[in-house]
Amino acid sequence: MSTTQDLTPQESARLALQCLDLTSLNDADTEADIEALCRRAQSAHGPVAAVCVWPRFVALARRLLPAEIQVAAVANFPDGALDLPRALADVAAIAQAGGNEVDVVLPYKALMAGQGSEVAEFLAEVRHASRPLTLKVIIESGELATPELIAEATRLALMAGADFVKTSTGKSRVSATPAAAAVMLQEIAASGLSAAGFKASGGIRSVADAHGYLLQTRAKLGEGALNARRLRFGASGLLNDIEAVLAGQASAAPSRASSAY
Repeated sequence: MSTTQDLTPQESARLALQCLDLTSLNDADTEADIEALCRRAQSAHGPVAAVCVWPRFVALARRLLPAEIQVAAVANFPDGALDLPRALADVAAIAQAGGNEVDVVLPYKALMAGQGSEVAEFLAEVRHASRPLTLKVIIESGELATPELIAEATRLALMAGADFVKTSTGKSRVSATPAAAAVMLQEIAASGLSAAGFKASGGIRSVADAHGYLLQTRAKLGEGALNARRLRFGASGLLNDIEAVLAGQASAAPSRASSAY
């Protein structure tokens, strides 16, 4: 790997592949869609880190994938209601079906309404119920909109024991942005939690997009964070561009970087 400030496109592509949560969360997803997703997850250039699906497809994905590829599923998704029974039911379904990871939506509307203590209790209960699975907390940074709320949501997730703090569901108008990532990564670094990770999700379609988050993560968390234990990308279309770059072709997708939260 390059030791300079930048990474080559091939280095960025390979790192993005190793950290990719290949995702399909369409309302109309079928078993055939998930079978195709699992085939794509085992690319000619190597496996992705995980696939991310609805809870009802966890058992199918786990059966189709090798053990090295994790199976993640969403909980309390996508609206992030302050509905603990629903979230716990999702977590139980994921665990019972053989899932490895839970991506739960933080009740961001409740946080925006000043219900921080209720959100903290919600996250603590989800963390307790989800052990020993990997827990990623989606803060929906594009809806929180301000650096202060993004920072508060990140702190609440970390204090509850989240393994990763994730930007977005991919269902909101604004998804992952470098500006939101900067706030989240700063809070992760300041927490002193050496195992806590960051997941950029939503609107990431190119190696150029991933490249920026790789540099941000390295700057805040160090070179040792550029792996699937500390960094993930949640995307459905990014793999196409990764494969194009690793095959020696020009990137097929433009960067969608934005300075907005």
